[in-house]
Amino acid sequence: MLPKLCVQVIFCLVISGPVVLAQKSMPNVVFILVDDFGWADVGYNGSKFYETPNIDRLAAQSAQFTNGYAAAPICSPTRCNIMTGKSPARLHITDWIPGYQDGLNTEQLSKFKMISPKFVLNMPLEETTLAEALKLNGYKTCFVGKWHCSEDSAFYPQHQGFDTNIGGWKSGSPTGNSKEGMAYFTPYNNPYLPDGPKGEFLTDRLANESMKWIEQQKNNPFFLYLSFYAVHTPIQAKPEDVAYFREKVKKMGLDKQPEFTTDLPWIKNNPHALWHWKERLIQNNAEYAALILNMDENVGKVLDKIHELGLDDNTIICFMSDNGGLSTAESSPTTNTPLHCGKGWLYEGGIREPFLIKIPHISKTGTKIETPVISSDFYPTILAACGLPLLPKQHMDGLCLIPLLKGNKLDRKALFWHYPHYGGKGDSPAGAVRAGKWKLIELYEDNHIELYNLEEDISEKNNLAKQEPKIAGDLLKQLHNWRKDVQSQMPVTNPDFNGK
Repeated sequence: MLPKLCVQVIFCLVISGPVVLAQKSMPNVVFILVDDFGWADVGYNGSKFYETPNIDRLAAQSAQFTNGYAAAPICSPTRCNIMTGKSPARLHITDWIPGYQDGLNTEQLSKFKMISPKFVLNMPLEETTLAEALKLNGYKTCFVGKWHCSEDSAFYPQHQGFDTNIGGWKSGSPTGNSKEGMAYFTPYNNPYLPDGPKGEFLTDRLANESMKWIEQQKNNPFFLYLSFYAVHTPIQAKPEDVAYFREKVKKMGLDKQPEFTTDLPWIKNNPHALWHWKERLIQNNAEYAALILNMDENVGKVLDKIHELGLDDNTIICFMSDNGGLSTAESSPTTNTPLHCGKGWLYEGGIREPFLIKIPHISKTGTKIETPVISSDFYPTILAACGLPLLPKQHMDGLCLIPLLKGNKLDRKALFWHYPHYGGKGDSPAGAVRAGKWKLIELYEDNHIELYNLEEDISEKNNLAKQEPKIAGDLLKQLHNWRKDVQSQMPVTNPDFNGK
């Protein structure tokens, strides 16, 4: 462990050569993860309806990765990916835990063309998590909020490198009194979060616990992982905030515009089409906007606490979402337009995220970096920025992003995704690869492929697979080789599929 207050020389080894960073002391790390928060849900990406002044403030101080991706279109795989630096396909954690098809009866399963593979339900203790890597080097570590990386309590945050666990367990959504529409309010029914005073709101509580812990650790190098349950369903917010946005809907004339469409082939031609499948066309859900506003206010409170304690100059801050905004099911509370589709899909709306990294003295204020990056990259980037040796056998699917922050290129040919499941959002099993401006998606039900030029077609409307067969063939080969390399699990044809 490098001693505190010494000058650190950090080597992030890449083919282009070493990158040298100088820092005064071991920096703190604050990682903020939002749940189901879309790329288009922030002001700095153009939203006029949602209000995110504090996230926008952080973006202005950070490197903004405009092509920043989650490793999966669904929560648990991305969360395990951030913790381990390994792709969900390699971990065999490829769906939200315990999975959409889990528990369906024979009749329900007969409506699916494929059966998803059985996958790992607990992030293995054998993995050296990012928290463990930092803790072994003298960091105090704290997890606050949503975990959802395991089903069994023996695999919860306190067993994965975190000194303190506040609110993290198996549940993927708030567990308050949902029957009375109060899931985000105390009592929380969470074994790792004692109930608060009447009327307390979950997101407020998580931020307050985070600030309290930062205050306690201000003289130690620390790693805070603040993982909000917001803005996951059920979409509930403070009544006064909802009232404000209902008025805003009227002022902007958003109540006069079409909200949804069901005129979509993936609904009409799907034998297991569900009543709640619909795609939102505009941002005008007042409760969702209110949930975002409260989350943003709490991001601001944490940023202000860091500033108040004089830690700005020695604190790394990372911010992202675990998958795209929920736009095609479960009330479809948001739209990711101009990106296509949302949570559960391998189109851009399901995997491209707000993706920010602030490293004092390294990240240039408000820099926009267009090189595609992925959530696997946080692990090695944070280690390098803290002056710690990389662990390439652990974070084997991530790359250190400090070269990009220094204006150099990243030595990576492509990014890959593997989602061999049905997520309940209208989606179906698929894989994807992005190389430069090109993105290919392979749909496993019938093995058809789609090819898009994202520089010219961010909305993925124009399938160029037939016009560019050589590019499509090369990307498909890369995708298949990668799946073989990581020993990915594939879905199988359902012998009981009745097609009705």
